[in-house]
Amino acid sequence: MSTSQENDRPQIEIASDEDWKARVKEEDARRDAEARVSEASTSTESTDDDSELDDEALKNLPEPTMATLFQMLSTQAILAMGLMPGLNGKTTVKLPLARHFIDLLSLLQSKTKGNLTGNEDRLLEATLHELRMAYVKVSDIKSKEATSAN
Repeated sequence: MSTSQENDRPQIEIASDEDWKARVKEEDARRDAEARVSEASTSTESTDDDSELDDEALKNLPEPTMATLFQMLSTQAILAMGLMPGLNGKTTVKLPLARHFIDLLSLLQSKTKGNLTGNEDRLLEATLHELRMAYVKVSDIKSKEATSAN
């Protein structure tokens, strides 16, 4: 290149700021401290509210029965199939988890055979039937969705 072309180019000045890392670390530390304070106040508030709810709920626990146990496990299966929203208000489908809860109920059925009352036996049989049918429907829908997405 000729000297005239070199003179025509704009001169770029490179400025180096050596302490930028220190400033970034200070800012990160300040934000982390603010986040910890915010989380602490939020968790304290929710703990107070939760303890009141827990105390009230503990006074009204249902009687421990086989029907209650079946209901608890079937509710978990229903949640895992996405047929009912969770505490966050959203539905999520986790078929392996749903299958696990259905299998637990099936295990209870086989291990308690002959030891349940007639009503408990019918309830467990009906619950398992309904859950299995729902599982098949949900898994069919999910496989069709996966097929159509491809």
